[in-house]
Amino acid sequence: MEIEQEQDGRWIAEIPDLPGAMAYGLTREEAINRALTLALRILADRLEHGEKIPELGHLFRLAA
Repeated sequence: MEIEQEQDGRWIAEIPDLPGAMAYGLTREEAINRALTLALRILADRLEHGEKIPELGHLFRLAA
């Protein structure tokens, strides 16, 4: 995940391995959470339509 603060103070988080998974937030955490939420929606849509999904295990971890 790439995270940057814009000149206007907003934060932007992007998941380069998943086109379209980019989101802004007023805080760093908000931008990250929004990008991850969007990533889950993109992945769900791809699965629903039988499309291939990239390996993103480094972003999503299941608690043991």
